Amino acid sequence: GPTCVLGIDLGTTSVKAALVTGTERGLALAQSCSRETQAHTDSLGDAPQGMEQDVQKIIRALNECLAALPQQQLQQVTHIGISGQMHGVVLWKSDKGCRWSESGTGPAFEADRVSHLVTWQDGRCSPAFLSSLPLPQSHVSLATGFGCATVFWYLKNSPDILKAYDAAGTIQDYVVAMLCDLKKPLMSVQNAASWGYFNCRNKSWNTEILKKSGFPVHLLPEVGDPGSIAGRTTCAWHGIPKGAKVGIALGDFQCSVYSCLTERTDAVLNISTSAQLTISMPLGFQPPEAPDASSAVTYFPYFNGDYLAVAASLNGGNVLAAFVGMVAQWAQELGLQLEESAIYPRIIQAALAQKHSKLSVHPTIFGERHLPELLASVSSIGASELSLGHVTRALCRGLVENLCSMLPVQHLQATGVRRVLGSGSALARNEVLRQEVERILPFPVVYGKDVDAAVGAAMVM
Repeated sequence: GPTCVLGIDLGTTSVKAALVTGTERGLALAQSCSRETQAHTDSLGDAPQGMEQDVQKIIRALNECLAALPQQQLQQVTHIGISGQMHGVVLWKSDKGCRWSESGTGPAFEADRVSHLVTWQDGRCSPAFLSSLPLPQSHVSLATGFGCATVFWYLKNSPDILKAYDAAGTIQDYVVAMLCDLKKPLMSVQNAASWGYFNCRNKSWNTEILKKSGFPVHLLPEVGDPGSIAGRTTCAWHGIPKGAKVGIALGDFQCSVYSCLTERTDAVLNISTSAQLTISMPLGFQPPEAPDASSAVTYFPYFNGDYLAVAASLNGGNVLAAFVGMVAQWAQELGLQLEESAIYPRIIQAALAQKHSKLSVHPTIFGERHLPELLASVSSIGASELSLGHVTRALCRGLVENLCSMLPVQHLQATGVRRVLGSGSALARNEVLRQEVERILPFPVVYGKDVDAAVGAAMVM
């Protein structure tokens, strides 16, 4: 059969696996499967504003995904590309990070001596704490939820956790290390930049700066170029042959963009748990040596030395989920039991009936990295604008307007953007959000049915 590539994305709420095969017309998606991880868990030591996930549950969801894919096609897999949520950190014991056992579809591994995953959404590093840390030599401003910032927090507040492990990485780096039995984790430039204290110009950690502050630099992974091979599978995995090539783990955002971006004149709008608006920088672009702390735009390492200019908002589908949760809680307090899954389609229908709303919603309930203490607000509240439809319509518009305040439409026009590619689960399932995108952005908007990080990770291979 044709060469088959497995793409995996380890997301904030779900795991996705995609089988991509080569055809005469190029790569094509053959099969895919996703599973919700339901991995959120209490923070170790009750860290305030902590956001952690149970790695065992993430790996369990990954195993379920692979078990659901056709065995015959898995046996033809020659390459595996893996992406996942950036910024976060998981710690493990390098020689005891997992246990391999026989499953119904062949050998599989389970997480063993592994910490919780502290995700990109983690808020334990307050602005005061971050300002107490040494200044990085990097073009990326340090923020809460970044791997190095979280390790510093452990160092100051729970140093014993660090002593129990000798390896660290993102959740996707962990999976690559387990598949290839890497004694020292290997991390792509994409994920390293997302951790902070990494200089993209010389592709090295700020080792001396970190050492002076007592940072456990032995935990820092080795770093390689995105698109390179990290190793080979050391044994068969759900029927995938032993010796399959495994790519160095990639950022989920870069892979999402890679799966759809074909022209430099395209902008990509992604709204899933969080939200991003991005454009390609010109060939040869190098980011500034020091960040502008007040800037809402970050430069993400892409592929082949290129960079993306990204307005990366912490507020996307998670805000809509919080709104749905609030409605469910109000209903419960009124003595009604409503499932959140039933509320979501109803508020969309209500908003579709309201074409306009004078309400103004600034939906930044999770703050923004460049303004961590920013909170949400609602204004222009009139008596005729109080329906569920009006509020939902205004909330959706506010999410798009917030992104456009970070990377303005005028800037997109000045850089030659001709169309916008829309992607992400929140955008795909919310017609009101799509309407507001098309109302606010003065470009043709194209929605990609199969635009996702798992497919992008496979395409890179």
